Amino acid sequence: MNRLLVATSIAFVLSSSLFAKEKVEEPTQTRFESLSKLTKVIGTVEKYYVDDIKLQEIVDKALKGLMQELDAHSSYLDKKASKEMSIQTQGEFGGLGITVGMRDGALTVISPIDDTPAFKAGVKSLDIILKINETSTIGMTLDEAVNMMRGEPNTDIKLTLVRKGDPKPIEVKMKRDVIKVQSVFAKKLEGENILYLRISSFDTKVATELEKAIKENKDAKGIILDLRNNPGGLLNQAISVVDMFVKNGVIVSQKGRDVADEEKFEANKLGFKTDLPLVVLVNEGSASASEIVSGSLQDHKRAVVIGEKTFGKGSVQAVLPIDNEKTENIKLTIAKYYLPSGRTIQAEGVTPDIIASAGKVTKSDENTIKIKEADLKKHLEGELNKVDEKVKAEEKAIKDENKKVISKDDLMEDNQLNTSLAILKSLIIMNK
Repeated sequence: MNRLLVATSIAFVLSSSLFAKEKVEEPTQTRFESLSKLTKVIGTVEKYYVDDIKLQEIVDKALKGLMQELDAHSSYLDKKASKEMSIQTQGEFGGLGITVGMRDGALTVISPIDDTPAFKAGVKSLDIILKINETSTIGMTLDEAVNMMRGEPNTDIKLTLVRKGDPKPIEVKMKRDVIKVQSVFAKKLEGENILYLRISSFDTKVATELEKAIKENKDAKGIILDLRNNPGGLLNQAISVVDMFVKNGVIVSQKGRDVADEEKFEANKLGFKTDLPLVVLVNEGSASASEIVSGSLQDHKRAVVIGEKTFGKGSVQAVLPIDNEKTENIKLTIAKYYLPSGRTIQAEGVTPDIIASAGKVTKSDENTIKIKEADLKKHLEGELNKVDEKVKAEEKAIKDENKKVISKDDLMEDNQLNTSLAILKSLIIMNK
């Protein structure tokens, strides 16, 4: 009886705290009947289940099941899981460098992070993780999967992946490593006065590093902002990035169950840094904060978005303690993000203005006979040689001056980047 009273107390506390803001209250009798049902089930399991199972374990399992049934991102964090989360957010840890989520009930890769074990092993966005080592992920929660993939640096792990277009599962072996992410890369395009900015994830230093890169390249005529395979990160950093390109207006809004609790984040004129022509690159691995940036810039008609439709992760989670010591928590979805136009990101994603597939640039048939001025009998050989020498000298000077350069050969390997360059050149001409 004492145990049942404990269970009833837990249920009552959860009921009274989590539904405190609810406007339309359920009838007291209905709520009491629901709580009685929960208590009865817990008591029945404790009394008749084939194995001897303690009340605390029953309650933990009930909480896990409840959170798992709400949505893919809500979860119950016991003491061990809460400690793991603290390690992940505050310090270095051994891992693979992938962000995962639940999609249609399957553990799915949102994106691999640049230069991490998963990235180097060839893990791709939208790969479904079927097994972690020899353990099936079917029925596994998101947090359980993340904890299994994390571990001591330099230890082996094997993932069995299902990839669209491949008839058989793929086995990928790699070693865990300490994940240190360089979030912002700034490069120039070879032979072009165009700044390429790559954000791999939105950590605490993104806005500062991006501002620094823009100031150091004041002579740039346009910007390519690459958010491909960017799984997201901090909301305030996403807002700050949009603020660099937009003078005024709503950047993103956050809406929960109560419309009155809507929170709007607006551009600040002091945050504005540049009005240069801008294109944004996205793909299926762009999620959360990167979708806020690309979608907001698209709604403000500040940038042309190029690539593939994004992942569609637009919900907000809060970690709420359920004990006085805050050693046990629940991670609960409390709101959704909405773009300036009012459209939602959740399960919808951002559709680019221009669809461009990944892969190499399609080249013309090399066997086609082409006649140029240089092929004619009396072409100006001396003049052409001078031009060739001048071009080579200029290219060498650019490479010597700045090692961080995207070459023309690199462009031919990346169709999406090449397409964005063509669009940006058009915007620069129109801007003049």
